Amino acid sequence: MNIILLSGGSGKRLWPLSNDIRSKQFIPLFPQENGQVFSMVQRVHDQLMRADSQVKITVATAKSQVSALKSQLGEQINISVEPCRRDTFPAIALVSAYLKDVKGLDENEVVAICPVDPYVDDSYFKAVARMTDWVASHEINLMLMGIKPTYPSAKYGYIQPEESGEVSAVKAFKEKPDERTAAEYIAQGALWNGGVFACRLGYILRRAHELIKFAGYDDLYQNYARLPKISFDYAVVEKEHDIAMLRYDGDWKDIGTWNTLTEVMQGMTLGEVVMDDLCVNTHVVNETDMPVLCMGLKNLIVAASPMGVLVADKHQSSFIKPYVEEFRQLAKVAEKSWGKFQIIDIADNSLTIKVTLNPGHQMNYHSHEYRDENWTIIHGYGKARVDNRVIEVKTGDIISLPAGSKHSLIADSKLVAIEVQTGKDIRKSDKKKWD
Repeated sequence: MNIILLSGGSGKRLWPLSNDIRSKQFIPLFPQENGQVFSMVQRVHDQLMRADSQVKITVATAKSQVSALKSQLGEQINISVEPCRRDTFPAIALVSAYLKDVKGLDENEVVAICPVDPYVDDSYFKAVARMTDWVASHEINLMLMGIKPTYPSAKYGYIQPEESGEVSAVKAFKEKPDERTAAEYIAQGALWNGGVFACRLGYILRRAHELIKFAGYDDLYQNYARLPKISFDYAVVEKEHDIAMLRYDGDWKDIGTWNTLTEVMQGMTLGEVVMDDLCVNTHVVNETDMPVLCMGLKNLIVAASPMGVLVADKHQSSFIKPYVEEFRQLAKVAEKSWGKFQIIDIADNSLTIKVTLNPGHQMNYHSHEYRDENWTIIHGYGKARVDNRVIEVKTGDIISLPAGSKHSLIADSKLVAIEVQTGKDIRKSDKKKWD
């Protein structure tokens, strides 16, 4: 099975755990039997491997998510990078051209396209596999997954099937009606559109060439920023008449808000949290190293991270986005392919960061023109490369790096360092990478 996972999202609705760099699918929220805590993308990847051990996964995502994907899914994960955000149709067109021109996938091969962050049971991905098998054995342009609706929602498109069996031709596809109209659709037997599509690779490329002028993957990538923002539903699905649908009535939740997230949390708390016996229907997530004490709370969400603290009524938490968009925050926590960093302190002429390097990984070899740095190794051992000199480092060592010096930190074990930057012009652009 060839599957494309669409990994987007701005990280606003699950603030303060998510941010512009760390979207919701990368937040570790789901405890596993082995003691690890999985994120949404790790959970989906694990389910895909159980559904088909030979599955070939490609993730379509923005540049800002590449490091987190590699950190959580491994360096080998296949990624199609969007130069900028242009909604789902341009993203699917780009990853399809990437699969054909870069990875050599034949146009007759069937691909499934899924969001990266549904909360589902394993039967969902087995249904996706049935979709790809069905398309491969039938002359059909496009197949959708229809999900049994639980309430009239204005957030989803609606699929109207012609028959009541597991597989049906599609009579009509309606994009995101109001709730009253949605209730009418449901009464007529309509299903939610879960954003899952199966088709031959060549079908997507033909539709892409009809709507976009491009010679191939490289041309499309170079001119990507000029493409209009349009969804795959509007550009393709609503205009296609040769559509089939596979009915899915298993567990499915679109975890887009705190309210829906708490419905699938395994327990009322995550992190260092104490709640008294008078708390009712209250969920608490704490990512800080400080304890959170909750007493007598009812129907609330409490979330704490280095980015801030949220205390919200569960219903009102769904309307968080416009308030978060008013914040002008530097992302204080980010996951990278080599590890992670957390900003501890920001002052006028200094920046203090806790850097964690995974074993066998290293920072980019780089220099700064306008700031000095000092590293204090607080855990582990490895090497510091400074102006082409290699220095063994261990817990307790301090390395001084004057402005202009080229430097990198290399981890032999898990390596944790406190990095203190000092200078009058500390900014992101003051970083030059070296081979």
